[in-house]
Amino acid sequence: SSAFEYYTKAAGLGDTEAHYWLSLLYQNGHGVEKEMRKVIHHWEEAAIGGHPRARHNLGWHEGNNGRYERALKHYIISAAQGQDESITTLMDVYKGGFVSKDELAA
Repeated sequence: SSAFEYYTKAAGLGDTEAHYWLSLLYQNGHGVEKEMRKVIHHWEEAAIGGHPRARHNLGWHEGNNGRYERALKHYIISAAQGQDESITTLMDVYKGGFVSKDELAA
């Protein structure tokens, strides 16, 4: 049985980490065709389950699509979960004057 099958079965049972790993398989085309729609779906499922890296990735995706308020919310949640890259991203946008302390505290 393949990693894809294992992760699919585990994700179907609600395993957050399996959703994250499925996102990577779809993102990189390992054993499956690359499909961004499925990447985002599995990031969302993992993030709902409390996966900080998946939440960070959603922030990155939203920011790249011009949805900065949504991106900021994802980064704040991920940073609160201890995700280093989200913490760094928030420090950078604050230092750059793109967000205020009040927005970060929201």
